[in-house]
Amino acid sequence: MPNLGGKKMYKCIKKTGELEMGRDKFFRLLREHDLLVYRKAKYSVTTNSNHPFKVYKNLIKERVVTRPNEVWVSDITYLKCGDKFCYLSLITDLYSRKIVGYHVNRTLEMEGAIKALQMAYKAGSPEIHHSDRGSQYCSYKYTTQLKKRSVKISMTEGGNCYENAVAERLNGILKHEFNLNANFTSLEQAKKVAHQAIHTYNTERPHWALDLQIPNDVYLSAA
Repeated sequence: MPNLGGKKMYKCIKKTGELEMGRDKFFRLLREHDLLVYRKAKYSVTTNSNHPFKVYKNLIKERVVTRPNEVWVSDITYLKCGDKFCYLSLITDLYSRKIVGYHVNRTLEMEGAIKALQMAYKAGSPEIHHSDRGSQYCSYKYTTQLKKRSVKISMTEGGNCYENAVAERLNGILKHEFNLNANFTSLEQAKKVAHQAIHTYNTERPHWALDLQIPNDVYLSAA
């Protein structure tokens, strides 16, 4: 995890008892060796809200999530693939921040989102599925998959990406910390790197929202 960030790195190494310096000195050391990570803010639209499908109310706006599989959040982000793009569909358990389903697809068609959902179902079913108002998530084929399992459907209001902030934040983590912002030579390479990145994220990366616990550990301990 070369782009983990200094604060997390300091806390992780400090826990081992092998670091005998304060945080300020640790950051000076990183700076002297040009090892600080600088984030670049970037927003790219992968949502097409201009469609004839039904949209749903936001059910999680004021909700406090207390267990795994209570709320899943879904989103799609683009990956560079030569002179084109491919698209990574993600489904994340909101409580544990574990990615429970994902799929890399050549196009933005609903196939990728549905395959990510089918993978997530292997972990269980949520009480609520939350997403933006993109055509993939509003489509009859996708909502039918949710209704078959009696999953409540929740969506952002209007085009406000901040109402799906956890999913948006996860996109940034995977791109900037796990190099998914690279330009891949093929769809197969993009799939392989995405699989490796998600496995490492789920099983090794400490998360601030989890008090620096690991998503998979939180998901399994509370499930």
